[in-house]
Amino acid sequence: MASLGRRRGVPVSRERGVMAATDCYIVHEIYNGENAQDQFEYELEQALEAQYKYIVIEPTRIGDETARWITVGNCLHKTAVLSGAACLLTPLSLPLEYSRYVALPAGALSVACAALYGISWQFDPCCKYQVEYDSQKLSRLPLHTLTSSTPVVLVRRDDVHRKRLHNTIALAALAYCAKKIYELYAV
Repeated sequence: MASLGRRRGVPVSRERGVMAATDCYIVHEIYNGENAQDQFEYELEQALEAQYKYIVIEPTRIGDETARWITVGNCLHKTAVLSGAACLLTPLSLPLEYSRYVALPAGALSVACAALYGISWQFDPCCKYQVEYDSQKLSRLPLHTLTSSTPVVLVRRDDVHRKRLHNTIALAALAYCAKKIYELYAV
């Protein structure tokens, strides 16, 4: 039963629908021999390369490793953005003679985090995914077929704006730091 949405005139389902099978891939925890862990990793790699909207990881070890990897990438991104913003905003809030003691290290941290993210995460297909915790979104996934009670669910998100943001802020922080260092040693 569908009715038209109020804002856009788009059909909206009033029923709680389940995701299509093509949107979701499940890495099942089935041990078939000695190389089961390698098989799980291969399945996850294939699902990431196929760019499924949702990936459900049932094996605990590989799910935890993947969630940690994504968390470290998120931490690098946030550190690059926040330290870059601190570098650029410190001269506005502190006296000029003290601002360089905060702005230069913050700028260096921003550039380092953005560079490390670019080297380690930029080309990894896992960086396009985030761990999903929203129970309402999780209820639409076919989780009733799982044998694990705590699967890790990844959702594919567009990260172009996110990368542009931290790269732009890190480049601005780099330019500011280079200018300040030049001023310190040129005088």
